[in-house]
Amino acid sequence: MVFLSVINWARCRGPDEFWRKRRVFRLAAHYIGRRRNCYSIAVRNVHRALVYATKARKLKKEDMKSLWDVRITAACEQHNITLFSLREGLDRANIMLDRKSLSDLASWEPKTFEALAAVAKYKLETDRFIDGQDKCHPTGINLNLKDVMLEAWLNEKKK
Repeated sequence: MVFLSVINWARCRGPDEFWRKRRVFRLAAHYIGRRRNCYSIAVRNVHRALVYATKARKLKKEDMKSLWDVRITAACEQHNITLFSLREGLDRANIMLDRKSLSDLASWEPKTFEALAAVAKYKLETDRFIDGQDKCHPTGINLNLKDVMLEAWLNEKKK
C-alpha cells in the first residue's frame, strides 16, 4: 500500500482494525439485529456480556458452596450432630475432607457419611470437646462408633 500523504497514512488503520473488529463481531455473532452488525453497538454489548460472565463465575462458586453446606447440614441433623461439630471431629481425627466430598458422601453414600459422623462424635467425646454452637438439639438418632463399623455391617449382611 502506497500512501501519498501523511494524512492518508494516519486515516488508514490497516489490518489491525479489521482483526480487532472481527474479534468483537465473532463474540456478538449470536446477537440479534444491530447488536451483531453495528460495531459501536456490538462492542458495548460484548463488553457487558464479558463483565457478566466474569461475575457469574464467582457467583457459581458461591452457589455451589452454599448447596454443599445445605446438604451437609441436612445429613448432620439426621445423625444428631452439628456441622461445626462434624468438621471439628473430623479435623481432630485427621480426616481431611472438603465440602464437596462431604456433600457427595451425604447425598450418594449415606452409610459412609453415618460412619464419618460416628467417628467425629467419638473423637469429640474422647477429647471432651463441648460444642458451644449447639444451642438446639436436632432430631435424629444417637450413633455409637461400634454400631456403624464395617465388621458389624458385614456380619449383618451375612445373617
